[in-house]
Amino acid sequence: MLIYSFLFCNFVAMKQVRPKKNLGQHFLVDLTIARRIADTVDACPELPVLEVGPGMGVMTQFLIEKPRPLKVVEIDRESVAYLHEHYPQLQENILGEDFLRMDLSKVFDGGQFVLTGNYPYDISSQIFFKMLDYKEYIPCCTGMIQHEVALRMAARPGNKQYGVLSVLIQAWYDVEYLFTVEPSVFNPPPKVQSAVIRMTRNQVTDLGCDEVLFRRVVKTTFNQRRKMLRVSLRQLLPADAPIFTSHALLLTRRPEQLSIPEFVELTNLIASTHLSI
Repeated sequence: MLIYSFLFCNFVAMKQVRPKKNLGQHFLVDLTIARRIADTVDACPELPVLEVGPGMGVMTQFLIEKPRPLKVVEIDRESVAYLHEHYPQLQENILGEDFLRMDLSKVFDGGQFVLTGNYPYDISSQIFFKMLDYKEYIPCCTGMIQHEVALRMAARPGNKQYGVLSVLIQAWYDVEYLFTVEPSVFNPPPKVQSAVIRMTRNQVTDLGCDEVLFRRVVKTTFNQRRKMLRVSLRQLLPADAPIFTSHALLLTRRPEQLSIPEFVELTNLIASTHLSI
């Protein structure tokens, strides 16, 4: 009976903030799932934690229990007000900002931290691209995202889910698909399943190629994922570029067939043309 009363009181409290469709808000209402997600940060012990999109703090309440600094960033003013009222111990650590516009190098005074959250579906990819820009500050990232996006992030070469996110993230992080979350544990329920993932920095410190060009090659080729590389690369290179004859066999492949080292090799081949692209 005590457990039921606790769950009921929390559910009533959570209804105080209205989920906003324009912010892609789906509030998690299952405390067991919330605790499981919060516990994913334990893979990187001792580091402080930055939670993105805490809403009404269903995960925050479990993150607070951990013996490490915690900050939360929330763009919704109504949720920010709720957090100030219900989590007074955070106060100065409640950041009413747009995560995508933040300078993450300054969040913990230039130190490393764990990134976590129940990420808004509409901007989850943007969040992870930003993570890549600050990868030296974020050795570990966990949280809940749309099931389909999680599959893409964890996909291996040859899989139909393998794409831009797979390559760019796995170049720097080991990705673990932890568990699936059903729509029924949210308010309002999303139309798709969700998944909890964890990304941990691998040992790569240098890709061995121009990283900006690497990103451009990956995005360009996957924009025409069903085409052979020799077709998609014509957006980057003139038709008479030496690579089209010197590496003709490689360019008969499609992007989903290339491993990360092969994308690095392709990037270096393109760079070796000494063309301004």
